[in-house]
Amino acid sequence: MSAFFTRFSRTVRHLGFAVSGSAERHLPEAVRSRLQARIAASESLHTGQIRIYAESSLPLSYLSRNAPARERALTLFGKLRVWDTEGNNGVLIYLLMAEHAIEIVADRGLNPHATARHWQEMIAQMRAPLRAGHWEEGLVLAIDKVSALLESHFPAEPGDARSNELPDAPIIR
Repeated sequence: MSAFFTRFSRTVRHLGFAVSGSAERHLPEAVRSRLQARIAASESLHTGQIRIYAESSLPLSYLSRNAPARERALTLFGKLRVWDTEGNNGVLIYLLMAEHAIEIVADRGLNPHATARHWQEMIAQMRAPLRAGHWEEGLVLAIDKVSALLESHFPAEPGDARSNELPDAPIIR
């Protein structure tokens, strides 16, 4: 397959997802509420912060230069200030529906506790539900895996009152 055809088909797939409003349709308010509640429950067990950003397709500026989903996730990690938590243990779970891709970006406090291979193995476990279009199932699995990692390295102290540094509500675009 030529590079041109590969880029063209990728762009068409993304435009199709963008036009269809896939993210809002496949992650309706009830699903978003369940994901938000799961994040809140997770954050009661550890000192980390979890954000979800799901979007139907990459912006045209990313598609025009054939940027990978990982680049978009890293950009959003900064824009959403996930890096700016007290414990430097924020985590962004990024879902790109057009590519059935999930990326996990962790802050510098958590990175020494998980190798790149660990993250890749975690993401590999989420591929089956995402490829099947089971978006909620894939995101719940991501929350649970990230939460377990945060809980093992940054457990919440009993009775320790903490502020919720980042919103728990998923961002859906």
